[in-house]
Amino acid sequence: MLDTATKRRIDTARDILVGKVPDPKSQVEQITIALIYKFMDDIDAESEELGGQRTFFAGEFAGYGWAKLMRAGLGGHEMLNLYAEAIARLPENPGMPPLFRSIFNNAYLPYRDPETLRAFLKVVDEFTYDHSERLGDAFEYLLSVLGSQGDAGQFRTPRHIIDFMVAVMDPQKDQTVLDPACGTAGFLISSYKHILKANTDAEGHSVLTPDEKGALAANFRGYDISPDMVRLSLVNLYLHGFVEPHIAEYDTLTSEERWNEYADVILANPPFMSPKGGIRPHNRFSVQSKRSEVLFVDYIAEHLTPAGRAGVIVPEGIIFQSQRAHKQLRKMLVEDYLVAVVSLPAGVFQPYSGVKTSILLLDRSLATKAEHIAFFKVENDGFDLGAQRREIAENDLPKVKEELGEYLGRLRAGEAVDDFRVAEQGVQYTTKRGLVVGKDRVAEGGEYNLSGERYRESKTGHTKYEWIMLGEVILGKPQYGSGARKVPYDGKVRYVRITDISDQGELKAGDIVSPSTIEPDRFLEPGDLLIARSGSVGRTYIHKTLPGTYQYAGYLIRFRVNPAKAIPEYVYHVTKSDSWHEWILSNSKTGTLTNINAKQYSSFRFPLPPLDMQREIVAEIEGYQRVIEGAWAVVENWQPHIAIDPEWPMVALGEVISLEYGKPLKAENRIEGPYPVYGSNGIVGYHNECLIEGPAIIVGRKGSAGAVNFCETPCYPIDTTFFVRIRERQQLDVRFCYYQMLELGLDKVNVQSGVPGLNRNDAHLKTIAVPPLETQQAIVAEIEAERALVDGNRALIERFEKKICDAVGRVWGG
Repeated sequence: MLDTATKRRIDTARDILVGKVPDPKSQVEQITIALIYKFMDDIDAESEELGGQRTFFAGEFAGYGWAKLMRAGLGGHEMLNLYAEAIARLPENPGMPPLFRSIFNNAYLPYRDPETLRAFLKVVDEFTYDHSERLGDAFEYLLSVLGSQGDAGQFRTPRHIIDFMVAVMDPQKDQTVLDPACGTAGFLISSYKHILKANTDAEGHSVLTPDEKGALAANFRGYDISPDMVRLSLVNLYLHGFVEPHIAEYDTLTSEERWNEYADVILANPPFMSPKGGIRPHNRFSVQSKRSEVLFVDYIAEHLTPAGRAGVIVPEGIIFQSQRAHKQLRKMLVEDYLVAVVSLPAGVFQPYSGVKTSILLLDRSLATKAEHIAFFKVENDGFDLGAQRREIAENDLPKVKEELGEYLGRLRAGEAVDDFRVAEQGVQYTTKRGLVVGKDRVAEGGEYNLSGERYRESKTGHTKYEWIMLGEVILGKPQYGSGARKVPYDGKVRYVRITDISDQGELKAGDIVSPSTIEPDRFLEPGDLLIARSGSVGRTYIHKTLPGTYQYAGYLIRFRVNPAKAIPEYVYHVTKSDSWHEWILSNSKTGTLTNINAKQYSSFRFPLPPLDMQREIVAEIEGYQRVIEGAWAVVENWQPHIAIDPEWPMVALGEVISLEYGKPLKAENRIEGPYPVYGSNGIVGYHNECLIEGPAIIVGRKGSAGAVNFCETPCYPIDTTFFVRIRERQQLDVRFCYYQMLELGLDKVNVQSGVPGLNRNDAHLKTIAVPPLETQQAIVAEIEAERALVDGNRALIERFEKKICDAVGRVWGG
């Protein structure tokens, strides 16, 4: 049980770290390392008291004991150096079991401020425990930090969703359980607890034999690409009774070493974020794609044993997107793996993501026999959908679990399912929360759409508001724009084209033209809604009060909203919702141009709450937009900068580094492999060999001459670039060099024969500061802390853009 003092200490430790370690995951990592460090010393102390010997801090490692670290009179820099050295060397300690060496593997101190470290270790020193239970309490609370402040790529699945999925999958004591993107091992621990509970007698005693218990722990496996997450999951499993957890640092999507390992039960909530340029997977996947959401689901399906089953959380893109790989994946799932889809409310992952998700339930043995796919919708999961996720009485999960269990049970028993539901027109059946659709219906048109709402006979969903068509809330008829020839902007009437509307629905400033024929009946008024009818079909723009006069182009349609029926801004935000996007995909015609005409647009149906509520929604969205604008200001204006101290020595760049020529590599050879290929302005492909080890600085030589790029990993700079070879790394930190080179203006050094080109001799004459290495590293830590905050603003933008969609999307659920 978490006590108040433990919670207070964790909060205090995080408050101390936040100025130097702003990322919540890194805060958790630093506190974890310190707690385990002290925990090992406490075990040693207890052993000594009982007449035994120290194990962890003995021999040459005795000098790293906690008491030595915290002794009176130890200076701040001495403490900092001792602690940093200790956590770096502990994996070499022969007195530590492999598990603890894994926990400390690649651990390091990310800041160099003695006062911060002293205050932090003083708080950790207040923890007292003689076994792992109280440490487990602290760790569980620590992991909840990730649940409330997770970053964009990795965040915890809510415990009640994990437990729901585990209960539905029902792993057994003799079955292997895998999570291929395990994070903090939440699915594995919940599965372990589920099996223990299922094998307990009426008096609460385990009925598992010693051999079964030993085999049980070996049945759980997890992979994660992040060493930080591997460390957290190892600790979490250890504190829940796993003496030797089977967690591997492994890239599930690009590595082949474990491809031939299968599992009876797979449970996962993978990080569905693809890097720029996409994933570079190996060629053993059935579905060829660069998208992580496609590859992860493919991997999970293909790594089930013949009787295996899986539960995986997926973003809505998997459900209905029309890209070839998405449709190919859905076809494979429907034919061979999928038995049910559970739609979750959009706020399940609040406050750090409002993304709409579903759970795919796979069962290889049932899917080949079943003729239907079951669709269940969870409208309430026991918590409100606000940022705080406060507990509420409404909870559909128990009912969905009950109905889903009965449905799957009947399929396993080979029983008819017709009496389990009420038939509707012979093709679909309904339960209170669910819908069962024939596979032939799902396969119609080759889309294999997995949105349950698509198959409901009722078009009004579950909302309590009136459903209307767009054509019912406009004044007059929709009006097509002018197709007049364009002329240079005369400063009087601006011509608005499709290309002038950004992806965010804003009017762009560049390349302004005027219509050659002025048509006053096509002048825009505030509140007019423009929708593209071809090309960028579905793109929308709402005209605001702006200086000047605006006339719109022929491939735009104007809808003038009747303010007595609807708020124009509300209708505009409806066109930014997931439902609008799905409707566009379902109704556009594919020819030389994708298009939807005014009549089709007018038939789009959406819920219309009262005007007062529409105004509230619009006001809420405008508040989110102000946050987004502020975050964009941070993102666009931040640049890393080093304030040069006049006392620092200044040296010619060529004295400390050498610009080396990249090597030729034909474009056709840059299509695959683990190593990025760098051209003058960034990554231009991937290759199966590297030219230099990372981290590395790559500078454009031709083309984008003087552009400076940084690569963390081994890479291959081609012959349009230089790569930086630092002469003495103990004198110059590579990242410090990179941040200085960004400010040297190398793009202005030279132009060769009319083609932008960087002369390395001229570049070598540029001067940079070379303060002491410790100072360089401290400055880099500060810059990267700032960068983390900027990245946090990027994540904030994404989060609040989703909140805008959710503000309208909530109306669909009433």
